[in-house]
Amino acid sequence: MEWIERLNRAMEYIEENLAGKIEYEELGRIACCSSYHFQRMFSYMAGMPLSEYVRRRRMSLAAVDLQGSDAKIIDVAQKYGYSSPTAFNRAFQSIHGAAPSAVRAEGAVLKSFPPITFKITVKGVEEMNYRIETREAFRITGVWAPLEKEIEKNFGTIPLKWQEAAVNGTLQKLAAMMDGEPKGILGVSTCGSREPWRYYIAVASNMDRGEFEEYVVPAATWAIFSGGGTNQSIQELEQRIVTEWLPTSGYEYGDAPDIEVYLNPDPQNAQYEVWIPVVKRQGEKN
Repeated sequence: MEWIERLNRAMEYIEENLAGKIEYEELGRIACCSSYHFQRMFSYMAGMPLSEYVRRRRMSLAAVDLQGSDAKIIDVAQKYGYSSPTAFNRAFQSIHGAAPSAVRAEGAVLKSFPPITFKITVKGVEEMNYRIETREAFRITGVWAPLEKEIEKNFGTIPLKWQEAAVNGTLQKLAAMMDGEPKGILGVSTCGSREPWRYYIAVASNMDRGEFEEYVVPAATWAIFSGGGTNQSIQELEQRIVTEWLPTSGYEYGDAPDIEVYLNPDPQNAQYEVWIPVVKRQGEKN
């Protein structure tokens, strides 16, 4: 399947550049999506962040280099992108449990992390409720925080932004301004190739924005999935979308924001929707 082939070509690019610079934007280009969406797909399918995988692969090769040659540790560190011997030593020990200087000792125990390749497997027996909708552009109003290019760095900052919005009254003010579709408090990740990466906590609104910021969500086709439970369960739904629905759906990521729609405010019994922008894959028919 072409979709999986593109992912594996992206993995080949990583292998070819472990001793150089890996451009996340190039990974997205190879996979025909934004670098944000590539990282999301990778983390859900591989079970680890992309940056962690790259670190493990580099430290695997660094161990081989140190064991199989008289190379200086500082030269191996620089080969794999570490200008600081201290940073290299820390990364190496986190993977192998031993300092780089110890790997040449007889009986040294090291870890090897082989390259990842992807394939389609059938899994999951639970149904997934979704619909496909094409919508015109719509305006949202709210607050935003910048998104880091390595998306796992956002896992700590985004929850804090939600907490801040709840405590300082922002969520209540936004709820009062809600007059458009989709209804609910929105978490919008603007992560396309032509705009700053930001995370908005917002509502669809045509009212005067007052103290808040505004953003126009572009016209797009969306795959919309519904779910309920704790806020943690929305992450589980997003993982299922990527690993179970997307590979065999006939769709791939489009160049538009990801949207989470929170239909009620109870974090322990949330009702929500996940909107992912999609386009038909080449060769797929309506």
